[in-house]
Amino acid sequence: MNTATERVMATAESPKSSLPVKLRTENVGMAFLREGKTLQVLENIDLEVDDGEFVCLLGPSGCGKSTLLSAMAGFLKPTSGEIRIDGEMVKGPDPRRIFVFQERGVFPWLTVEGNIGFGLSKLSRNERAQRVDHYIRMVGLEGFGKSYPHELSGGMKQRVEVARALAVNPDVMFLDEPFGALDSITRMIMRGELLRIWQAERKTILFVTHDIDEAVQLADRVVVMSARPGRIQQVVSIDVAHPRDISSRRYLELRDGILNQIGLAHRL
Repeated sequence: MNTATERVMATAESPKSSLPVKLRTENVGMAFLREGKTLQVLENIDLEVDDGEFVCLLGPSGCGKSTLLSAMAGFLKPTSGEIRIDGEMVKGPDPRRIFVFQERGVFPWLTVEGNIGFGLSKLSRNERAQRVDHYIRMVGLEGFGKSYPHELSGGMKQRVEVARALAVNPDVMFLDEPFGALDSITRMIMRGELLRIWQAERKTILFVTHDIDEAVQLADRVVVMSARPGRIQQVVSIDVAHPRDISSRRYLELRDGILNQIGLAHRL
């Protein structure tokens, strides 16, 4: 084990914060039947996420990280173990918890205002308009409220989806590689925007990615998963203040330590 990996391991073993636990998984496993055979996707997943924490699930394609996210959000029922949010068993989707899918999901027949206000039908017209305006400004889309999705860039559509998720005031946001389809420059901009919004709103965020730099740039902690069946190899605390200098020694130590952990350090 090299020095970078040792330092990352020491960080990973440091005590968690004293904030209340928002989400807890206990011995979670997930198996599917494929062509008459059992395919074990997840195994023995034990994890705690604090209230207001930003946690990235990182791992290779097919390791089960999106499956785990879907189970946390209540879309899938674990084969074994249990998932609790605020101490209550997750039994299905809940309007207090919003999922932002990998494929952009803005409604093409609605304007930016219509998309962001889609889940706000219980509010009065004035309250709805105020909240929509607030999140339009928060995601930097002033002047585009009357625009339709076909008039927006990919990054702007992603901002609409994030704003729509935030507008319903969720307790938890689940994001499944939301920036994966964007070009590298737009992806960097959207990371910065998401961080700015998270720092303002302090929602609990679970974010799936296979991009190590994305995980280290965004997260309070990075959950490193093994290849299928997915298990938690390591949980790395990212002890670098925002905004993070991606050329700093500590940032590079953490990134390289994760690369070593998943066996990619000598393949790049």
